[in-house]
Amino acid sequence: MTEPHASWLEFLSTQALNLESANLHGGMVAALTHLGVLAVSGADADNFLHNQLTNDVLELPLRAMHLGGYCSPKGRLLATLVIWKSDEGVMLVMPRELLPGIQKRLQMFVLRSKVSITDVSEQTVLIGVAAPDLKEIRFSDAAGMNAVWPSAAGLRRGLWMGPIDSAMRLWNTLSKTLPPASAHLWRWLDIRAGLPMVVKATREQFVPQMVNFDLIGGVNFRKGCYPGQEIVARSQYLGKLKRRMLLASTQADIAAAGMDIFSEADPGQPCGLVVNAEKNSQGHWDMLVEIKLDAAQTHVRLGEAGGALLQFTELPYAIRDPE
Repeated sequence: MTEPHASWLEFLSTQALNLESANLHGGMVAALTHLGVLAVSGADADNFLHNQLTNDVLELPLRAMHLGGYCSPKGRLLATLVIWKSDEGVMLVMPRELLPGIQKRLQMFVLRSKVSITDVSEQTVLIGVAAPDLKEIRFSDAAGMNAVWPSAAGLRRGLWMGPIDSAMRLWNTLSKTLPPASAHLWRWLDIRAGLPMVVKATREQFVPQMVNFDLIGGVNFRKGCYPGQEIVARSQYLGKLKRRMLLASTQADIAAAGMDIFSEADPGQPCGLVVNAEKNSQGHWDMLVEIKLDAAQTHVRLGEAGGALLQFTELPYAIRDPE
């Protein structure tokens, strides 16, 4: 008998997936197979997660979602998450490669709470949709949950999550008008939108503000304590931040999350780190980089002091100091 997720991958193998961002002007539908889902359920689930994550879980409406982070006691991000409240509990969406470790860590803190933490990635599908006008997109053709996702490259975006049988029906409906695309293109749009994703190579590298999580709604500074909260709050209220995440591009042969970047003004030590990187339509790399803001005013290079030059461009939101 075929496992549910295997049947979804088999279904996708029959689709001709667009790999080129140059062909995105009309939109796309993408299977986000790089993401997995933890379902956190039980009578104490909301309170439990509220005390673990950087964003508010108690006030999150049913079938709504927002961003959140899971930090170490030192305030460093173990994962960046989509927090989605469903009829069955709270769904935590994250890269599949991080999911086992996050599940194990959360389980350590359950203790006597009435909480169950289950990996439902094999039964749950995530689909990303991008189009010039999302009003024309019919998510209601399939059972599941959908929400608006940040726009990028002139496209409105939506995110859908649901069971595999519904996903196939929805995919068949959407792909009649939107070309099927690879998850790479969705990740590229996330970069253009200034949305960071912590992966294995960057785990525990960033305080949330270093990747602009405070600017895009990933941190609630009015909620109660969570692991690392004191350090995150101190970073917010001590004044001007010296490190931020910026959008850049480069003509390097290779770019990847976790690579160091170097300023020509101080080539002996890294001035920052690549957060995420994906190729654009010119075959170059678009990247989100965490960097010392002073260094961003100099020539910055990838991988080594003599590496490929980075060209910085504006994010779709303003970089500002904490208020």
